Amino acid sequence: MILASTPFWMLPASGLAALAYALAAVAGTRLSDERARRLLWLAWAAHAVALLGLLAGPVRFGFAPALSVMAWLVVTAYMVERHIFPQLKARWAMGGLGAVAVLLACFFPGSLLSSLTSPWLPLHWALGLSAYGMFAAAVVHAWMMTRTEHDIRQGQEADSGLPLLTLERLTFRFVSVGFVLLSATLVAGALFGESLYGQGHSHWRWDHKTVFALLSWLTFAVLLIGRSQWGWRGRRAVRVLYTGAGLLLLSYAGSRFVLEILLGRAG
Repeated sequence: MILASTPFWMLPASGLAALAYALAAVAGTRLSDERARRLLWLAWAAHAVALLGLLAGPVRFGFAPALSVMAWLVVTAYMVERHIFPQLKARWAMGGLGAVAVLLACFFPGSLLSSLTSPWLPLHWALGLSAYGMFAAAVVHAWMMTRTEHDIRQGQEADSGLPLLTLERLTFRFVSVGFVLLSATLVAGALFGESLYGQGHSHWRWDHKTVFALLSWLTFAVLLIGRSQWGWRGRRAVRVLYTGAGLLLLSYAGSRFVLEILLGRAG
């Protein structure tokens, strides 16, 4: 639900972002490339303002804000890529992802965080959420890669606008960056767990988030080793990527979804 404690400007910013994202997704093909690009930039900026609303005053966080930050990072990566590869076509996917993420965060802003145990905790979160964003971008590119491969086999023009090998290279660049960020997140949690979370926590907490995060880290490690040593590519690589991303999604967002929605608990 939308709570009264959220800043007054969060609701209009969220509405503007969702509307602009939806228009970019639905009417993108009917608009000129320049107008559609400006519309997506508007959505991106309003989305950023809406995210700041979660941090203004009493800080709130949960599964939906985490997904919203992830979506914003994916759109950011896409906007940067568009400057490098103007022929890239994924506007409708970015618009749909952004609209859903903004609305989810608006209606499910998460629980109040009364105080931060350590000043390093925001950095720990930033590393984890950045890893989320990079792997989400990798999943989007892997999905475009699969569609492009299918179009080529059917003798059709690729919808993505990029060659298959370029998409594959971009996919694994995102995987590599995400793997480094996820590794840093796990190392920080292992070394500074008690300082980060306090309340008598040990350096390593064996909970659902940790187990799923470790399983996803191992899956991505296998993927990178498989590509480097045995040349994994195509469907095999995509399946492993999807598995790792699914495990990572369960690590924080999935656990928080169960607590907040299914169990109705804030902690």
